[in-house]
Parts: sequence; structure tokens; C-alpha cells
Amino acid sequence: MTLLNLLRKIERSVLVALFLTMVLLYSGSVVTREIGGTFASRFAWIEEAVRMMNLFLVFLALGLALERGKHVGITNLRDRLPRPLLKLTCRLIDLVGLGFSLYLSWLSLGLARFVLNTGQASPTLGVPMALIYLAPVIGFLLLALRYGLSLSGVIDRFDSREATQ
Repeated sequence: MTLLNLLRKIERSVLVALFLTMVLLYSGSVVTREIGGTFASRFAWIEEAVRMMNLFLVFLALGLALERGKHVGITNLRDRLPRPLLKLTCRLIDLVGLGFSLYLSWLSLGLARFVLNTGQASPTLGVPMALIYLAPVIGFLLLALRYGLSLSGVIDRFDSREATQ
């Protein structure tokens, strides 16, 4: 379990760092536009960088959100199922989620490879556009990991007490 705790800490740290960087950059951009005049045009790259960071923020949070029970779900039927049927239903949900997450990650990787081969670069930053297509690859792999851990019983994402860790 320590490896999973380490992954959680790394994910949280990266997400907090991304969010704080986004806030600082965008706030600086607003201030620069207000008082900078023509000097502000030198900071046009900030908006593009913040958009890219936002993509990573959203996709990197997928696994943690699933583990904590923060994804949207309709629990009316699930809460009324008898215990044996509930366990089977939860396993089926995890199995479908695992397969779907792995499939989306594979599709995202193919898209990232395609964009990398085109040689596209972002207009203001000059970084390869394939970089932003890596966000879904990583995010869906982290999501698949959480579905797999739930399916194998390592975590119980359906238990509200464990979801608060």
C-alpha cells in the first residue's frame, strides 16, 4: 500500500503545483495587461501555457477523483441492491471502467503519435503539440489503475469511509 500512498502524494503535489502556477501566471498576465501597455504583448504565451496546464490538471486528477468517489454517479439503484448483487454490479462497473480507460488511453496515444509525426508546434510556446495529447494518455492510465485496484480489492472506492483518504 505504500506505493499507492506515494503515488497519491505525487499526484496531489503535481496537481497543487499546476494549479498554483496557473493562478500565479494568469494573475501576472492580468496585471501586466493592465499596467504594461505594449509590453504586455511579450506575455501572450501565458494564456497558452495556462490552457495546456489546465488540460493536464483535469486529466491527471481523474484517478484521484475516482478513488475518492468524486465522479458523477447515479446511486439510487446501486444503494437498493442486495449485498451479493451489489458486489457483482460494482465489479462489473470496475471491469467496464478498466477496459474503457485502457481503450481511451490507447486511442490517445495513437493520436499523440500522429500529431508528433505532423511536427505541429504551439504558436507562442513552440513546444510540440503532441505534448498536450499526452495528458489524456497519462490521465486514463491513472484512471485504469484505480479501476484495476478497485476490481482486485486493493481499494474499495464504493466505501465512503475509504474514499476520504
